[in-house]
Amino acid sequence: MAQETAYTLNTKLFSDGKLLNEMTASFPDSLGVVDYSQSVKDSLQLEGYFHPELKLTYSNEQEIVLEVETGIQAKWLTLGKGNLEPWILSRLNHPLLSVSERPFRYKEFKKLMDKILDIGQNNGYPFISVKLDSIRQIDNGISASIFMDKGPLITFDTLRVTGNSKTKAIYLARKLGVMPGEPFSQKKVMDATKAIKNIPYISVVSNPELSFQNEEATIYLPVNDRKINSLDGIVGLLPNEIEANKWLVTGQFDLQLYNIAGRGRDYVLNWQRLSQYSQNLNVEAREPFVFGTNLDVSGSFSLLKEDTTFLNRTFALNIGYQLGPSTYLSFFGKRQAGDLLAISGYETSTSLPEIADFRYNSYGATFTFNGVDDIILPKQGWQSTTTFGLGNKQILENTGLPAELYEGITKTSLQYYVQTNLAYHHRWPQNLGLKLALNAGEMNNSNLLLNDLFRLGGLRSIRGFNENYFYTNRYMYLNVEPRFYFGTYSYFLLFTDVGRVENKVGNTPGEWPFSFGGGLNLETSGGIFKFVYALGQAGSQPLGFNYSRIHFGFTGRF
Repeated sequence: MAQETAYTLNTKLFSDGKLLNEMTASFPDSLGVVDYSQSVKDSLQLEGYFHPELKLTYSNEQEIVLEVETGIQAKWLTLGKGNLEPWILSRLNHPLLSVSERPFRYKEFKKLMDKILDIGQNNGYPFISVKLDSIRQIDNGISASIFMDKGPLITFDTLRVTGNSKTKAIYLARKLGVMPGEPFSQKKVMDATKAIKNIPYISVVSNPELSFQNEEATIYLPVNDRKINSLDGIVGLLPNEIEANKWLVTGQFDLQLYNIAGRGRDYVLNWQRLSQYSQNLNVEAREPFVFGTNLDVSGSFSLLKEDTTFLNRTFALNIGYQLGPSTYLSFFGKRQAGDLLAISGYETSTSLPEIADFRYNSYGATFTFNGVDDIILPKQGWQSTTTFGLGNKQILENTGLPAELYEGITKTSLQYYVQTNLAYHHRWPQNLGLKLALNAGEMNNSNLLLNDLFRLGGLRSIRGFNENYFYTNRYMYLNVEPRFYFGTYSYFLLFTDVGRVENKVGNTPGEWPFSFGGGLNLETSGGIFKFVYALGQAGSQPLGFNYSRIHFGFTGRF
């Protein structure tokens, strides 16, 4: 039977007869001792000790002594720049090119060679090669110069779409950063394979290919169009309970058009009216790469009419830029207007109502990171978005309210808000998946109003409550959602939502909303159907089946 520890090796490291270090190791057989001895020799040579002397001595059958004399470490006398051109030298800034009498270390030398290759391959010379020339050794010193063969200059050719996608090649080239005529870059090619996952209009059906011909590099993208456009509408006619002998028109209309004309243009229209006096409208438009630049411009308008209490309008203009394959930065200017509609009941008030007329101009930025496998329905990876806005808010006097209510009120003040969300998706081989999402936000001003607070609740935030159930100026909530997949985009889900919401305007104690339930996400030939049954509890809503909520939606795709 073999012994567990057959040999004990005592290694002694000497330099010019002086003991530098001593260590002990155990090996199960003599082959391990030999391999270790060779690794010690290799390591020393990589550090510039080209001729180390090794001696193995057996003290007894199981104890061995390895004596290592390192010898003299080689040094660089000079490392000439050779035929390196100024555009490469300006990017190198490596100590080996400017310092003499520097110890020779292979890793440091290899790092220099790799850096030269990397610079060349990312500036139009994918076939660049580099080596040492005029090598001389004087005693323990090395003198050499660098010889570079750039090869031909290669530029990007027109990107080729090989799938059924009608997306314009010039749009994809701009989005992926591989414009025709620009010098070839290996880094841009690698980044493009990552960035293509963040284009929602297309799906990659196989690996992209790269070919070189006539000093041009052509990228072939096998991509197909995705069905992400949607058109949904519901119209209802109900007897008008307020105005006799008249009908009330209710309904919902959603129109989402993406990648119009294959150029990345997006248009969104959402309208909803579920009662006599409440409705909301949202209109958005986006134009990428305006005037041939790398900037995207988008504008949006939203309107919210809440019963007969207030009317809010918001107009925003955004300018965005793709920082990298997975990162996007946009700057915005936003104009918000809120008006009090019903003044009855406030004529005898002694303080300003929670709802009032205001105008708010804010400016800020949004940073987005998408490191997921599928931008539409991710199963693996991270996502995050952070928005910060700052501006002046003005309280307007309503002529229908007593002027005394505005006395002592700072009518113009600074207001800021910040919102962030972080999501993690994971998929296990056994068709099991998990989504974790953390959302938080804060709004601060000396004169916060109910009609400019954040709104939470519903299918897209805290389930188990009506849409926009919570008014809050500070919130944080966590979504935990295990999934079982039975199709590419079809899965059963369980969930738990828990968080904290605060409403500074109402001077009400903070609430800890909690909800749980289950549901289904079903992919059909016409779109995605989602159904969720939820039970929620908060300070203003007890837990009970009579308070349960059914959230459902169908997104038709074409």
